[in-house]
Amino acid sequence: MIKNILLVGLGGGAGSIARYLCQRWFTVNYPHHFPWGTFAVNITGCFLIGIFWGLTFKSFTGNENWKLFLMTGLCGGFTTFSAFTLEGISLLKEQRPGLFFLYAAGSVVIGLAATYAGMKLSR
Repeated sequence: MIKNILLVGLGGGAGSIARYLCQRWFTVNYPHHFPWGTFAVNITGCFLIGIFWGLTFKSFTGNENWKLFLMTGLCGGFTTFSAFTLEGISLLKEQRPGLFFLYAAGSVVIGLAATYAGMKLSR
């Protein structure tokens, strides 16, 4: 159990750092009202978890350690759907319903497509 917690924690720490760096880069380079950093992280995270999911059935069969580190830890630390909801509510509070609906629908629809693409690509 301790080993599993450490695997998730190490992956989560790496994912969180990667999320911060990505969001920071977008904030500095694209200072708009639309939350591009979180949007990019969510789509990338969906794509990566699709790839990792596919690889666990192809290459890492029976190796729970890789699943815990990559999917639960790294992707869990990297993806930001909690930030997604907070920023969505902020867009609504700023009375930007068009941006809110574009952001919410785009994140969900493109995220689903990216997960599916990752699964297909890794099989």
